[in-house]
Amino acid sequence: QVQLVESGGGLVQAGGSLRLSCAASGSIFSINTMGWYRQAPGKQRELVARITSGGSTNYADSVKGRFTVSRDNAKNTVYLQMNSLKPEDTAVYYCNFFSNQPFGSYNYWGQGTQVTVSS
Repeated sequence: QVQLVESGGGLVQAGGSLRLSCAASGSIFSINTMGWYRQAPGKQRELVARITSGGSTNYADSVKGRFTVSRDNAKNTVYLQMNSLKPEDTAVYYCNFFSNQPFGSYNYWGQGTQVTVSS
């Protein structure tokens, strides 16, 4: 099992910044993808950003240029630096861990952290 502990969420005014952190522990595979998804009330969960253990990144179009995902493999931790926040960014943000192994895949989620951006 992999446990994901998120931190850094909170309330911020539009134009402000927040930095989310997610630390993974447990049965960690060195080759993996970690990232962030978000879900607003009444809406579908969507990808925000993700990063592979090799450093390749992917962002939702809505956050490109504003958010930056990074990771520290030694600490098994992924970060999401969120700048120029907009009210539309308000959601519960979930950390994700994924690893594809020869005999199965592993997909784990954090408990979520609330990000609220006021106008």
